[in-house]
Amino acid sequence: MVDLSVKIGQMCLKNPVMTASGTYGFGEEYAELVDLSRLGGIIVKGTTLEPRQGNPYPRMVETPSGMLNAVGLQNKGVDYLAEHIYPRIKDLDTALVVNVSGRTIEDYVGVCERLKDLNRIVAVEINISCPNVKQGGMSWGTTTTGCESVVSACRRAWDRTMIVKLTPNVTDITEIARAAEAAGADSVSLVNTFLGMAIDVERRRPYLSTITGGLSGAAIRPIAVRMVWQVAKAVKVPVIGLGGIMNGRDVVEFLLAGAKAVQIGTANFIDPQVTIKAIDYLQDYMQRHGMSSLEELKMC
Repeated sequence: MVDLSVKIGQMCLKNPVMTASGTYGFGEEYAELVDLSRLGGIIVKGTTLEPRQGNPYPRMVETPSGMLNAVGLQNKGVDYLAEHIYPRIKDLDTALVVNVSGRTIEDYVGVCERLKDLNRIVAVEINISCPNVKQGGMSWGTTTTGCESVVSACRRAWDRTMIVKLTPNVTDITEIARAAEAAGADSVSLVNTFLGMAIDVERRRPYLSTITGGLSGAAIRPIAVRMVWQVAKAVKVPVIGLGGIMNGRDVVEFLLAGAKAVQIGTANFIDPQVTIKAIDYLQDYMQRHGMSSLEELKMC
């Protein structure tokens, strides 16, 4: 048998395949389509201190090999999550991670503090990379000082596993990754979406209400793999890879690039079973190559 288990900080995953925040709701939305107990983990949608309405419509548009979105972290706030969502998902047999966002450092800290009483939340993913909000979001993740200030504050407020989600919209992502590690991150996840734009040529105006949005999907995968490879060589903490993973082969590619685990996002909209198929592919791949654990899965 192949051992697919992996440890990220204090968080133990039965396999390295997780779902990406913002693409899987709170997990319960997929319960009738997917055996959630087979997943390594579920990263629930971005959660803020106060409720957010998100950006005006239209805020999603399909592009060749990808999708632009400008949802803008729409959610009902951390108190609603704690009081209404958590009781419904706390018994799911998989690792539960909350993606944490905010406008200010105090916002991030406030969410972390509110989540501390929810024992089944094994980790937080500090989102300093969302390109679709006017305040906070990606602005924290484009400089080492911004990254360090948020991560260090959250580290003081959170004693379980802390993942920091990085933006690719920077000159050197390894600098930001090192800053996150130095400030106390147990892991870094990358990449979030690339800033992009699409124009309706007949109407002669941008498709999105916000003009620009975040590009995800297969189009970004080669760039994401390159960045994961760079960061994995630059930091000692585990790297979680994401960006354009569409199948099990893509999962293996990220693991070979140095990721310890992966997140699947946009592909869930195309095939709700993609995560399970990816886990099966990984198991079969390792058996075919005579590997018994993920530690053996390395680039030649």
